[in-house]
Amino acid sequence: MTELIAKAAIDRRIADIITPAVEDLGFEVVRVRLMTGKEAILQIMAQRPDGTIEVDDCAAISLAVSALLDVEDPIVEAYTLEVSSPGIDRPLTRLKDFELWAGHEAKIETTELIDGRRRFKGNLAGVEGDEVLIEIEEGTIGLRFDWLSDAKLVLTDDLIRDVLRGRKDAGQIDEAQFDEVETIIDGEEEND
Repeated sequence: MTELIAKAAIDRRIADIITPAVEDLGFEVVRVRLMTGKEAILQIMAQRPDGTIEVDDCAAISLAVSALLDVEDPIVEAYTLEVSSPGIDRPLTRLKDFELWAGHEAKIETTELIDGRRRFKGNLAGVEGDEVLIEIEEGTIGLRFDWLSDAKLVLTDDLIRDVLRGRKDAGQIDEAQFDEVETIIDGEEEND
């Protein structure tokens, strides 16, 4: 079941190394990815059990994880460590994520073809046992969690609104500090 948190063997090894330290700090590991290319980047997404994380928290996790990775040395090449929040359009990597974000739109990919397709987009309808429920055009279907290869929320106005409502400082946000949003439709300006 950790395949969505850490897909590749190296990601799983890194997750095994860092997860106890991240949990000792009071956080959950959401995703671990070592992305290679011109420069290698180790991306670690984490959050508190209530879904929050602050910049100082990322720094604390980075410090703890760096020390562990220096000792264990699982990555051969030089790399940049990136510790961040999962973001609003977050990856869904644990079964509980699908329950927590029920009602929101998501994109899900499976490892095998299911009724001729691997990609599903629709509203999450929670979980039932080890199945993720998603409402697609044909109706609500269940996909076994271990069939999933990737899943993430789709950025929508409703998602943004719900995430902002859930923030601890939501009552302290002064909308006057933001610029007016202008929508341009067919060359005509419309103010929101």
